[in-house]
Amino acid sequence: MKTRMQAAITLAAIGLSTIAVSHNARACDFGNVQSPTNLHATMLTYTQDSPNVALTAAMRHEDGRGYANPLQKLEPITGLYRFTFTVQGNVADQGFVTWHADGTEIMNSGKAPQTQSFCMGAWTQTGPHTYRLNHWALNWDATGQTFLGPVNIRENITLAPGNNAYSGDFTLTQYTPDGKQPVGPTVHGTTTAMRVSANSN
Repeated sequence: MKTRMQAAITLAAIGLSTIAVSHNARACDFGNVQSPTNLHATMLTYTQDSPNVALTAAMRHEDGRGYANPLQKLEPITGLYRFTFTVQGNVADQGFVTWHADGTEIMNSGKAPQTQSFCMGAWTQTGPHTYRLNHWALNWDATGQTFLGPVNIRENITLAPGNNAYSGDFTLTQYTPDGKQPVGPTVHGTTTAMRVSANSN
């Protein structure tokens, strides 16, 4: 009898804890943005046996060709872009760049592979549609044998309406191999970028 009473009390406590946790979870949600777990669960319910299941608007692209990324709802800059750097009217570099929702960034430059490796940065949002990026690359000579030093690129960009493009300005500073002293003048230029999606060419 005593054992049954203890079991009943334990089950009641678990039930109350579940209610409390559920209430707190609802109080801390992100509105229409679903977590990846909920997104996965909802996707599983949409089968060929139930073609009339309505998908949540926050999970569906307007063109209906795929599910929206919940992280992009939280951080609109998140995603892959094709970028162009321009200096005094001339294209200085082109390639691909990915902005991650955790505040980091990685770039695949169009420069010769022997002269540089992949480069990475960290970003912060400075306004409703503006961002600042602190980006570092490693620079080598034309032979790929002599390390010239790290290169720092600072960008200030504005995300366009629709969140599919951005533009702004950048500065590029070459440092000595030990990373302590700037070498030569700082280069100033502009940057533009277009989003690459799962459905774009």
